[in-house]
Amino acid sequence: MFSKLNKIISIFFLILISNSAQASIINLIAQMDGDQAGVESSGKGFATMTFDDVTKKFNWDIEWSDLEGEVTNAHFHGPAFPGVNAGSQVPIDYTSNPTSGMAILDVDQASDLIDGLWYINIHSSFKPAGEIRGQVNVVPLPAAIWFFGAGLFSLIGINRIKKNV
Repeated sequence: MFSKLNKIISIFFLILISNSAQASIINLIAQMDGDQAGVESSGKGFATMTFDDVTKKFNWDIEWSDLEGEVTNAHFHGPAFPGVNAGSQVPIDYTSNPTSGMAILDVDQASDLIDGLWYINIHSSFKPAGEIRGQVNVVPLPAAIWFFGAGLFSLIGINRIKKNV
């Protein structure tokens, strides 16, 4: 017969398994500056993004400030590690600041995005190749989830020790 703790653990894992079969909305961020572009600039920017791993729908909200020149273009680039240049993947509407957009990614683009191999490049009249740049990264799971998991496994261990004593 299952103890109360075993029932709780079983329910928790069933919920975990059932959720993993559904779509995941993945949150991403990027902080942009001149250093990442290899440029001396007081410009900076920030982006929040979401990616749906089933529909491959990629959404973004991006803003920038204090650029030395007028913005002339903006793109997501990749695949590339930090500090390495790559081709343009998705254009960004740079005519308004802040700006938002959406694109449907192909399988390779989606994989590169999630693997941290995309970056945002804001081009300007000051630096046509890019005045500010920021690597796109997945937002890590909240620490609370890890602490909950660690606590749950500790309870399992304590429960087993009590049964053996």
